[in-house]
Amino acid sequence: MTTLVTVSELGGSLAAIGGAAYVRHAHPAAYWSTVGLPVSVARLVASYSSTMDACGLTVEPPRWRALAIKATTRREVRPVPPRRGLIRPTATGLRIRLRLAPGQEPSDVAASAERLRHAWGVHAVYVRDIKPGVVELRLVGFDVLRKVRMPRRIDGGFLRVPVALREDATAFLRDYRAVPHELVLGATLSGKSMFLRNLLTGLAAQPVVLAGIDCKRGVELAPFASRLSALATDPKQAADLLPVLVKEMEDRYDLIKARQGIAPGTPDELITSDVWGLPESERPAPIVLFIDEVAELFLVATRKEEERRDEMVTQLIRLAQLGRAAGIYLEVCGQRFGAELGKGATMLRAQLSGRVCHRVNDEASAKMALGDIAPEAPLAACAIAAESPGLAVAGDTSGGWSRIRTPYLSLADAAAACRKSAHLVPDVPALTSFRP
Repeated sequence: MTTLVTVSELGGSLAAIGGAAYVRHAHPAAYWSTVGLPVSVARLVASYSSTMDACGLTVEPPRWRALAIKATTRREVRPVPPRRGLIRPTATGLRIRLRLAPGQEPSDVAASAERLRHAWGVHAVYVRDIKPGVVELRLVGFDVLRKVRMPRRIDGGFLRVPVALREDATAFLRDYRAVPHELVLGATLSGKSMFLRNLLTGLAAQPVVLAGIDCKRGVELAPFASRLSALATDPKQAADLLPVLVKEMEDRYDLIKARQGIAPGTPDELITSDVWGLPESERPAPIVLFIDEVAELFLVATRKEEERRDEMVTQLIRLAQLGRAAGIYLEVCGQRFGAELGKGATMLRAQLSGRVCHRVNDEASAKMALGDIAPEAPLAACAIAAESPGLAVAGDTSGGWSRIRTPYLSLADAAAACRKSAHLVPDVPALTSFRP
C-alpha cells in the first residue's frame, strides 16, 4: 500500500510540474500571476542586500550610523544597499523605486541590470530615472513581445497613437508633436504593413487629414480610402499631389504671419512659431502624409522621369524641413533607404528623426535606419528572426532605442474602423481632386 501511495504521489507531482511548464509556455501571463510573481518577490526580499552587495551597489554607511552600531552592538559594520521602496506588482512584472546613496548614479544600477535579472529570476530588468537620487526598477516577468497585449491604460491624446508594445511592457506611442517625421524600414513580411495599419487606424479616430502615396497601385492604402483625404497610386499622381501639399504649407505660413502681423514677404525660415499658436477656431487640421515604398518615387527609366523625380524629392525635402511648423508630418516607409536611391535621398533621411526598423535582409539596411542612433541598435535589428513578424527596433536621433512589436490587426478590421470614422475627414479644398 505504501508503494502504491508513493507512486501515486510521484505521478501527481510530475503531472503538476508538467502542467506548470505547459502554462508557463502557453499562458505566460497566467503563470506569472500565480507562480512567478510570488516566487520572484520572495527571492527579491530574501536576497536584496546580498545581491546589491554582489553587484557593487552598496556603500559605506554614514559615520554616525557606524558609530551607533559599534556603541550599541558588537556587529560588524557592513555596507548598505540603496534604500528600497514598496514592491508594486503589475500584470507583467514588478516595479520598485530605489533611493540612491550619495555618489551613486542611475547608470550604476543600469550596468547591473543583467545581474539583477538572474538573481531574481525574471525575464528582464529596466532602469528608469525618476528624479535626482531616485530610480525605478521595472522587472518584467516574461517575454511580453512573444504575444502582444497592449496595456489597458494608455496615456494617449491628440496626435499621440499607441501603435506597439515595448519590451519593458509599456506602450510605444507615435507622438507627432514630439517626433514630426519618421522612417519605417522593413523587408517583405517583416510587419511593416501591420505597423502602418495600426498607425492609420489610430489616427482615423482623430480630426486629422490623412493623405497617402502608394505606388503599388494603392494595394496597401486603398482599403482605407474612406478615411483618406488624398491618395496617389503612382509616381505621376504623386508628382501632382506633392506641389499641392507644399502650397498648402506655404498658405499656412501666410496664415501664421498674418496672425502675428509679420510682413508677407518675410522668409519662412525666419518664422519661429507654428500653427499650434493660432486660436483653435483659425487653426487648420494637421496633415499626416503616408508614403509606402518610397523607393518607387526615386526609380527612373528616362531623362523626363529623372526631372520629375528631382522635383518630387525637392518637394519632399521641403515638407520635411518646414512642414512641422505648418502641422504637416511625414511617415515614410520602404525596404531600403540610402544614397543608392539617388540625389536627395540622404538629405531627406536626415530630416526623418523617428526611426523604426523591422527585419531587414542585410546589415547595411539596418545601419541606414539606426546607424546614427546607437552602435548596438543595428545589431539588435539584424537579430530579428523571420518567425517574429511585427518585431522591430524603434528609436530617434536623440540616441534612445528599444525593441517593440505591433499587435495583430486584420485588414478587414482596420478598413472597418476607417469606414466608421469617415465622417471625421476634415475639409481641405486643395485636396478635393485627390480624394479617393
